[in-house]
Formats: sequence, structure tokens, C-alpha cells
Amino acid sequence: MAKSGFEDLADQVNRNSALVHRGRFLDVDFLVVDGDTPYWISVREGRIAEISAGQALLRSWAFAIRATSEAWRTFWQATPPPGFHDLFALCKGGHAKIEGDLQPLMANLRYIKEVLATPRTSGLEDHGR
Repeated sequence: MAKSGFEDLADQVNRNSALVHRGRFLDVDFLVVDGDTPYWISVREGRIAEISAGQALLRSWAFAIRATSEAWRTFWQATPPPGFHDLFALCKGGHAKIEGDLQPLMANLRYIKEVLATPRTSGLEDHGR
């Protein structure tokens, strides 16, 4: 089975000192769904403290971003096609859905967008993408 871009996300983000600095005031738990697999992401002071995959009963999240695995794979291409280049483009095209408390997302939009786009520069082609 091909590896998801979320599996190495914590290491990639936490090694990026500029990105960690950008999110230094953010403490949030959010959910990202890749097809049928939920990823629970905990951010503390701009660092990803934890990512856990799979179902978790009664685990809370501030906001959720849900997309198909195919949409994430296309989003993570080095140069994604129009409609897959941005989080809101994914939503506008019907490929993703955002729900929950949008305040922490919008207040830290650049950070969240850059976190989610991190696998673009990590060589997903090495992971079967």
C-alpha cells in the first residue's frame, strides 16, 4: 500500500524552523481525513506534537478537512493542476470539505496551508505517489 503524505508530516514540519516559527502561537487539535483514514493532528506552539491515524472514540477537534485520497495525491504533486493547488480550490471544486470551528483555521491560515502542502516538497514520488 502506498504511503500517505500525512505519515511523515510531523517530522517534515518540525524540521522546518520557519514554519514552526510562523505557527508559534498556535495550539490546536484538528482532523484531516484522507479517503477513509482519519488523521488526528495536534499542534503545540507551531510544532506537530502528535499525528495519530485511525478511528478514535470521543476525540475532539476544532476543525476538520476531509478529502479523497486521490484529491490529496493530486494536491501534493510538485505542481498541482488548477483546482488542486490550494485548500480552498479543493473545496470549491468539490474535492474537499472543511467543517467545525473555522476561527483557528482562518486565524492561522497561512500556517495550516503550508503544513498541508509540506508533502509537495518531500518527494512523495519516493512513497509511490
